[in-house]
Amino acid sequence: MLQPRILYYNSVLKDQFGARVQKISINAGFTCPNRDGSKGLGGCTYCNIQTFNPDYCFPTKSVAHQIEEGIQFFHPKYQTQRYLAYFQAYTNTYGELDSLKKKYEEALAFPQIVGLVIGTRPDCVTDELLDYFADLSKRYYVMIEYGVESTNNETLNFINRHHDFETSEEAIRKTAERGIFVGAHLILGLPFESYDTMIGHAKRLSQLPLTMVKLHQLQIVKGTKMAHQFLEHPEWFSLFSLEEYLDLAIDFVTHLSPTIAVERFVSQSPKELLLAPNWGLKNFEFTDKINKRIIERNLFHGQFYK
Repeated sequence: MLQPRILYYNSVLKDQFGARVQKISINAGFTCPNRDGSKGLGGCTYCNIQTFNPDYCFPTKSVAHQIEEGIQFFHPKYQTQRYLAYFQAYTNTYGELDSLKKKYEEALAFPQIVGLVIGTRPDCVTDELLDYFADLSKRYYVMIEYGVESTNNETLNFINRHHDFETSEEAIRKTAERGIFVGAHLILGLPFESYDTMIGHAKRLSQLPLTMVKLHQLQIVKGTKMAHQFLEHPEWFSLFSLEEYLDLAIDFVTHLSPTIAVERFVSQSPKELLLAPNWGLKNFEFTDKINKRIIERNLFHGQFYK
């Protein structure tokens, strides 16, 4: 059997648990400090929360109700799989510690749930919260997934993140030092970023103690500030064709540390919200193409690392 040319996060999880592992997305009613005024207003310029909430995932439902519906949705297809509760929408460490614990532990009360994945901002974790996660990780799988988005501070300022890359570096290191699994989310194709800048993201992330990275192409989504920018200043944007992004993603992963797994390369926004680019591919179809292309180019994950 041929050795895979890319280390995928789902394979890492399967090896760890001895079975397929599925994330169940949860909208636990959090907000974001970049929306409520404590950091900024209006949110990140690319963000529309409707683009990544599954149909069963609404904050009007309890955490337990969303997990029940998520398991019902996935169980018929993979009856032996395990589940991770994925606190996905907005900033899922933004709140009082006791309130946060209640939400997390409501999810962990399900015997089918083997751990948590917490999506958050790198400027929204405290030492006290990380110590709690460290204790929890002795009994459950715990992954903290930070929205890094770019390693370039000029870009972070342009997209209204209200934190710099140094904040991401510090949060990632403090999390990993406690024995907690840690991931980074990154967008490829943000305005004014060159090819060299994007490959530089891979090099800078490779110096950090990351378990995985999650990539996706820049998507222009209706209802965002970036959609208005795109319509008014299209020259600011260099959106990829499918073929261009395939090669960029492969070049990225060849410069990424071979110990850092890749969870995904693309994301899919709902058709009714997506302005561009529209490739008409599902995630698994893109993965199939990238696995074939990396063989055609005779490259592999981490080939140019260091």
